[in-house]
Amino acid sequence: MTTLLINGPGRIHGTLTPGGNKNAALPTIAATVLTTDDVILHNVPDIVDVHNMLSIIRALGGLAEFTMGTVRINCYGLSTSVIPPELCHTLRTSLLFAGPLTARFGHAELGYPGGDMIGRRRFDTHFYGLRKLGIEIEAKGSGFVFRKSPFESTELFLDEASVTATEHIMMTAAAMPGHTTILNAACEPHVAQLADMLNAMGATITGAGTNSITVNGTPKLHGCTVALESDYVEVSSYLALCAATGGTLTITGNLSPHNYWMTRRVFERFNCQFRLEPGRITMAAPEKLRICPDINNSIPVISDGPWPQFPSDMMSCMIAMATQAEGTVLFFEKMFESRLYFVDKLVGMGASAIVCDPHRVVISGPARLHGAELTSPDIRAGMAIVIAACCANGTSVIHNIDMVYRGYQNLPEKLRSLGIHAVEEAR
Repeated sequence: MTTLLINGPGRIHGTLTPGGNKNAALPTIAATVLTTDDVILHNVPDIVDVHNMLSIIRALGGLAEFTMGTVRINCYGLSTSVIPPELCHTLRTSLLFAGPLTARFGHAELGYPGGDMIGRRRFDTHFYGLRKLGIEIEAKGSGFVFRKSPFESTELFLDEASVTATEHIMMTAAAMPGHTTILNAACEPHVAQLADMLNAMGATITGAGTNSITVNGTPKLHGCTVALESDYVEVSSYLALCAATGGTLTITGNLSPHNYWMTRRVFERFNCQFRLEPGRITMAAPEKLRICPDINNSIPVISDGPWPQFPSDMMSCMIAMATQAEGTVLFFEKMFESRLYFVDKLVGMGASAIVCDPHRVVISGPARLHGAELTSPDIRAGMAIVIAACCANGTSVIHNIDMVYRGYQNLPEKLRSLGIHAVEEAR
C-alpha cells in the first residue's frame, strides 16, 4: 500500500498537461479484441486501470505494449475467451470484454467485475443490450458465461443512459451483421470517441453524441490508429485544486472546449472563471472564493446528471473546493448513493458540512482545514481528499493512494510541479 504525504497549505502555480481520457481508454482497449490487426492508441493515460486492461489482453493471448503514452495491441493470437476472475475483480470495465469476445468466438467467461464502491452499479442494462443482440447469459459460480446465438437486427431502449452499457452494446453490435438502434443512449464525449474508433475499424455508426445511435455492423473489422482526447475529469479536478488554493494554472493538451462548458458554469457559481481555447485552458483564481446565491438569496444547488449535465465524477472534487468558499451550497448527487460518504473525512479535517442523506450534503465555508491521517475510499473521493490536504494547515497522510492512481496519472509529480509539497512513501 502506498501513502502520500502532503504538507499544506499550498497555492499552486504552473502549467499542466493532463493524461488521456481514462473513460475513453478503457473501452477502446476492450474493442481491440474485435480485430486481428494492430490497433495503435495515442495519448493513453499511464494509470493502474489501463495496465489492468492490458493485462487482460495478455491473459487472453494478445500482445499489448505501452510506451510513453502509446499503446500497440494485436489480438491475432488470442487463445482463449475466458478471463481469469482475479483480473476481472481489479476493475469494473473488465465487463466490456464480454460482448466483443462473444461476438468473435461465440463464447466468453468472465469473473465478477470489480470497481469503486460508490453504491449499487447495475449490470442489468449491459445484459439487456447483449441479450437483444442475441447473446445468452448465464450466472455461473463467481462470474458469468456468455454464448452467441443467431442475430439479425434489433432496436433497444436503455432504461438508464449508462455510459459503459452504451459503449458495450455499440462495440458488440459493430462486430455483428445487421442493424442495431440504441435509444436513450449515453451522450458523453468518450462514447463518441469510441464510435469514431469503431468507424475507423470499418463499422458504420451514426448518432454518437446524441441519445439515438445506429450501428451497421460487420464481422470483419480491421486495425486503426487513434489519439485520445485529454481527460476532462482530470482537467476539472486540477481546476478545482487551483480554485481552492487561490492559484494560477495553465492546462495544455488535446482539449475540446465544449467538454468544459457545464464545468465552467459550475465554477461561475463560486465567482471563479477560466478561459477556454482550443488546446488551452487558463485560470487565475480569485483571492477568495464566494458562493453566488440564487435569486432572493436562496442557497444554490449543484447537481449532477447524464451528459451534458455536470459529471458525477466531478462532484467529490467540487465539494472539497466548496469548503474554501464563502457561503453555503447544497450538493445533490443523483446517480450514486454512496459517493458522498467521504464527506465525513472532510469534517474530520475541520470542514463545515451536513450530510443530509446519501444523496445530499450542505457545505458552508470557508473552513480552516487541518492535516489529518486519511484513507482514500475511491478514485474521485481520493482526489478530493488530496485537494483538501493541499488547503489544510499541517501534514496530511493519505493511505491507499494507489486507489487514486487508478484514474490520475503521475499525481505526486504533477502536484510537486505545481508547488505542492507531496512525498510518496511505500508502507
